[in-house]
Amino acid sequence: MKESGKKQGAGVSSPCAACKLLRRRCSQDCVFAPYFPSHEPHKFANVHKVFGASNVNKMLQELPEHQRGDAVSSMVYEANARVRDPVYGCVGAISSLQQQIDALQTQLAVTQAEAVHLRVTHNASSSSQWNNNAGHTSPTNSDSPSSNIMDSQAKYFFEMDMVVVDHTSYGDSMWSC
Repeated sequence: MKESGKKQGAGVSSPCAACKLLRRRCSQDCVFAPYFPSHEPHKFANVHKVFGASNVNKMLQELPEHQRGDAVSSMVYEANARVRDPVYGCVGAISSLQQQIDALQTQLAVTQAEAVHLRVTHNASSSSQWNNNAGHTSPTNSDSPSSNIMDSQAKYFFEMDMVVVDHTSYGDSMWSC
């Protein structure tokens, strides 16, 4: 029985995506075959558009085999980024992510400040309620254990680490355009 559309023969396999796109015969020692399989033609198409087949071939031949997979992965990522954004490529994506990080860090700092403010306000209201009731049920001596606990809790809230980074002192980000 024939398989769907595949040639029958000893050792005959379909050419890699690079050889298919370049319309050439795919040899056993094809440098593209391990990295651009025939079922992923879009990978090589974008890499070919951005870098050119000859340049990719030269780069892969100059690298040791254990580094070629990472190199191809990087070329595919850069090529896809260049297809989406021809001017900035990967740098545009990195810049966008850096801006998101900056905005989220600012938002986090504001939220942390609000949380500290709420804790201090809550502590102050709890402490004033405790002092109002102190004349009825407990001594008002400032050396009492409960007073010392309240003082230590207040110190804890004021000693909380609040890391607020002032980005204005750094000047422009190196990714800003």
